[in-house]
Amino acid sequence: MRRRAPLLILAALLAMVPAHQALADKDDHIEARELLRRGEIVPLARILDVVQQRVPGDVIEVELEREDGLWEYKVKVLTPTGRVRKLYLDARNGAVLKIKDD
Repeated sequence: MRRRAPLLILAALLAMVPAHQALADKDDHIEARELLRRGEIVPLARILDVVQQRVPGDVIEVELEREDGLWEYKVKVLTPTGRVRKLYLDARNGAVLKIKDD
């Protein structure tokens, strides 16, 4: 539980800004908040819930990127067995698009 505390704190903070590594410019957090406000993306907290249901483990990286005109969350998870898995989720609704080993 002690290892998870920093991740839970990080997840709580990231819920306020729905993609800490979103986009590439210094104003990315502003754009991410606006996307959330307009309902174009779901909050990171919802994404993390989906991720934990599909691939339990510790989230080690989150990105929000525009792929082929659609917003997509990319989440890396370190599983309890030490394997790193990457989940791709539709940022509009949280649907898992793909899971692969990293």
